[in-house]
Amino acid sequence: MGHRLRFVALLLLGAVLLGTVGLCVGSWYGGRGTVPLSPERARSVAAELLPGTEPDSSAVQRGYRYGVFLATDDFGSGHAVFHYGVRVDCSLSEQLRRNAASRGWQSLRRVPGAPCDGWRAENEGLTVTLTHRAYGSTLRVAPAAPDGFLATTVIGTLLGAAAGAALFWPVARRRSPVPLLVGTLATIGLLPGVGLTWADLATDGLAEPVWPIWRSLAPGLVLLWLVLLPVGAIVLARRRNRAGAAADVTAAGQGTNPRGPNETSLGVSGGREDHSIGT
Repeated sequence: MGHRLRFVALLLLGAVLLGTVGLCVGSWYGGRGTVPLSPERARSVAAELLPGTEPDSSAVQRGYRYGVFLATDDFGSGHAVFHYGVRVDCSLSEQLRRNAASRGWQSLRRVPGAPCDGWRAENEGLTVTLTHRAYGSTLRVAPAAPDGFLATTVIGTLLGAAAGAALFWPVARRRSPVPLLVGTLATIGLLPGVGLTWADLATDGLAEPVWPIWRSLAPGLVLLWLVLLPVGAIVLARRRNRAGAAADVTAAGQGTNPRGPNETSLGVSGGREDHSIGT
């Protein structure tokens, strides 16, 4: 029973690790071809959802996540930001929710925040997100994901999960050193990115690109693997040397008495029997 649980756990570990990588690759590829946002369209949307409320400032910003600048046709790239007031105005949340629902905006969902929650909605290739912070309220208008984005992301996730299960299959089937070393290095190297990816997904879902996480971690992961690979090779070599030395000691111990202990004892007892009979 324990062996089966270990087998299933290792397969699931490989599927989750590389499935997460496949999700990021699929979301990056599926997000290519996003139509850039025009400033005029962004201002029109802000006036439609928050009529009678003038922003204190606004700007069109280039997509930037986890230290990575996004290309102009990447999903999550250029977006417009409108700042309202120097203090938070929670009444804007209800105003945006009501106007978005009455004007046919879809996928209305709450965005957790403090001191009050915001809202996110989609319509006609655009996504609006209202958030609140202590220094004021912010409305973000960005292009929505292109057609086929979700399907490509799902396909990438499934392909990555299948590859991960296949990679960890030898590790789960037998405890030989080489597959175990490969599985350990893959787990240590991928775990930081997997953790950050799911933390981001838990907050924003697929509304924000997650693939920049891996691009920002890439230099550190390369250095980590450059350190782990020689360390793993040294540990593997020492393990093989110890196994070879133990085998030599066992063979030497068996070779010191070729006749075996049973034959010697029988010979001694036999001599005593002959002596007693002769007497």
